Amino acid sequence: MSEQNKPEQSGEKKKRRHYYGRKFRYYQKKLKNGVKSFSFKKVSIVVPLYNEEESLRPLYNEIKKAVNSISCDYEIIFVDDGSTDNSLNVIKELALKDNKIFYFSFKKNYGKSAALQIGFKNTTGDAVITMDADLQDDPAEIPNLLAKLEEGYDLVSGWKKKRFDPFIKKYSSRFFNFVTRLFSKVKIHDFNCGLKAYRKEVVKNVNIYGELHRYIPVLAGWKGFSVTEIPVKHHPRRYGRTKFGISRFFKGFIDLITVIFTTRYVTRPMHLFGFIGLLTTLLGILISLWLTYEKLFLGVGINNRPIFFLGILLIIVGVQFFAIGLIGELMVHNFQNDNEYIIKEKK
Repeated sequence: MSEQNKPEQSGEKKKRRHYYGRKFRYYQKKLKNGVKSFSFKKVSIVVPLYNEEESLRPLYNEIKKAVNSISCDYEIIFVDDGSTDNSLNVIKELALKDNKIFYFSFKKNYGKSAALQIGFKNTTGDAVITMDADLQDDPAEIPNLLAKLEEGYDLVSGWKKKRFDPFIKKYSSRFFNFVTRLFSKVKIHDFNCGLKAYRKEVVKNVNIYGELHRYIPVLAGWKGFSVTEIPVKHHPRRYGRTKFGISRFFKGFIDLITVIFTTRYVTRPMHLFGFIGLLTTLLGILISLWLTYEKLFLGVGINNRPIFFLGILLIIVGVQFFAIGLIGELMVHNFQNDNEYIIKEKK
């Protein structure tokens, strides 16, 4: 590296330290030509997209700059989620010029989770990067994600610490992330950031569907993979309109309930339904005992009292929940198999 380039590089480090608000550490080694060296042999970059024709060429150019700065082989997998614009034709043009590009195109729009699942299924790299196609995720963060991954983590999520989103999306996302962090016990700030890095074992063992792409860190953490995050740079949207709608906000919390159940209670349903059933039944019994006491010792009638019917209803509902828990336990017992467990080592 020439002496003339050293002050400029120093300035870049100083600027990055200022942006992240902390001392930024460079974990990866640098070769003589400035290329960063990693232990990963191949990196797969998965880009799900929907109607992003204007963003694809500049995104590809930025990805090329990023991958040219690392020593790993790479592939770029575009997954067109049923775009109705010219996105697929743009991808085809890029693929003709670059044999590192692969693509899949859905007949209709199935959602981001489906696009990511197809991308994950067809990756060949031992490290996988995901990013959105709208140019808000910065491909220049790829070396930083890989560096953190190389510390031994299984999943590294980007944290859009400084966001360039509409007011409603920005603050609803903060609330959503707070609730998800509270219930999932996964201590990261930004679950829905599209910019993430994974080891191959994670993407091959995490099954996502519906809208569960928001909860990949939760699903991975439940399976025993280590999860962390780093701050990443976020850009304002250059082209098109955001795909965010208020309906996605409510769907996100419904999916959170799904994730909590499938990660914590799918193999032990009695812990959930049995607890609810026991609590409800006990409350109903207490109400009934109190009404019995009033009738026998205080002479208070119980006819046409709403609390009497509430007590009976709670007992009935509690027994039903308990029965559901028992049935769930029987199903888990009968269908339990070793495929549900990820074996870390084997001799």
